[in-house]
Amino acid sequence: MRKPLFVILLLFLLPLTTRAQLMACRGFVEDCYDFWLYLPDNYKEAEELPLVMFLHGKSLSGDSLEMVLRYGSIHALMRGRAINAIVVAPQAQQAWEPQRVMALYDWLDDHYKVDTNRFYVLGMSMGGYGSLDVANQYPDRVAAAMAMCGGASDKELCGLTTLPLWIIHGTADNAVPVSCSDRVVDSIRSCGDTTRLLYDRLEGVNHSRLARVFYLKQTYDWLFSHSLKQKGRPVNRSYSMSNDLLEVALDGMDEKFTVNIVEAVYPRLRERKKYYVVKKGDTLASIAVENYTTVSILCKLNKFKKNTKLWKGRKVRVK
Repeated sequence: MRKPLFVILLLFLLPLTTRAQLMACRGFVEDCYDFWLYLPDNYKEAEELPLVMFLHGKSLSGDSLEMVLRYGSIHALMRGRAINAIVVAPQAQQAWEPQRVMALYDWLDDHYKVDTNRFYVLGMSMGGYGSLDVANQYPDRVAAAMAMCGGASDKELCGLTTLPLWIIHGTADNAVPVSCSDRVVDSIRSCGDTTRLLYDRLEGVNHSRLARVFYLKQTYDWLFSHSLKQKGRPVNRSYSMSNDLLEVALDGMDEKFTVNIVEAVYPRLRERKKYYVVKKGDTLASIAVENYTTVSILCKLNKFKKNTKLWKGRKVRVK
């Protein structure tokens, strides 16, 4: 077990609270990704916690970390999905590089209370490729992996036979054709062992719809049911994905924003203006995400109700 210590920089930034924390971390790991880091409300008391790493798709690539909040595991947390784990969402500029992903994991293991037997990776589209590449190259370190509407960059994929793996792809995907996942599954079969593979090939489901997987409780329940300590590392086959399940994935999850965002970590937060000028299409929820606050705080600052009408050009106080 590595040392469960905070880096000195974060030690004085974290407020003395048991509320869940979300921090934007830029330049923390040399020659690596910037990332969002989530610590659950029981982190302080925990001995060790699982680590979930979300790898985004190409549309969230770049050098603006707030883009990574648009969908995925961190956004699910902000909308109220309970995930009792350390959750990390790095940002890539191009295709995911497994060595850099694992360099970030090693840094997190050095500085946080990570249960190294319960490291999970999941992603969609480009992130699906990244998840499978990481799992294939580091199967002895990844407890379980999920890949939605992705594929694999490696030609040799026998590493994927040795860990619990869940692949999900829709047949109506026009961005990344389902044949990309079919190829991965065929490659695993050619290695001679599919006992740890789940493959849900969803009829009529398109590319973007699979983003809903990140908001489902069963996604994280399935991941957490696996550990490197399990003899033979069997896959949990009591779960499956369906279009009906995706249909209700977002029910009851609007505008909850249950995490406390630590502003001092991210310089742009300190530099933001006191007022935000509403643009076409803005909602209180989108303004809250863009300005690292919550709908409740916006309502309190502006004496709004949650259904207050916004018009283009209106000034909204955000801090």
